[in-house]
Amino acid sequence: MAKRNDPLNPDPAFLGFWRERHLCTLTTLRPDGTPHVVPVGVTYDPEAGLARVIANKSSAKVSHVLAGSATAEGGARVAVCQVDGRRWATLEGLAVVRTEPDRVEEAVRRYAERYERVPAPNLDRVAIEITLTRATGNGSPAQR
Repeated sequence: MAKRNDPLNPDPAFLGFWRERHLCTLTTLRPDGTPHVVPVGVTYDPEAGLARVIANKSSAKVSHVLAGSATAEGGARVAVCQVDGRRWATLEGLAVVRTEPDRVEEAVRRYAERYERVPAPNLDRVAIEITLTRATGNGSPAQR
């Protein structure tokens, strides 16, 4: 059964699951409203109330976030999810694209920390920042 978490104050098992190294998915909405789901690396920062994804500025996910941000107050609605067997966790929120060097560098730093590798340099890199509004999942080892 899914458990709801406070995205700014998650329970230890939920946060611990997000600290593990897992491939994730990002779901954005295309202009026609259909979902676009792609594999990504995600970092979760409950203290800031953010999830972060690094991306190339010419990617479809970035164009979907930009289009959604232009039409929705606060950003484009998105979700990121990870799964490991029966454990899963989803973070939802409003996404914006950040191009400021310090914001992109922070996203890269957090990515390198979680995924234990520094991504190759990319002059076209941006950060997708998701202001979190909801956290759900079944991330507790006891619930496996």
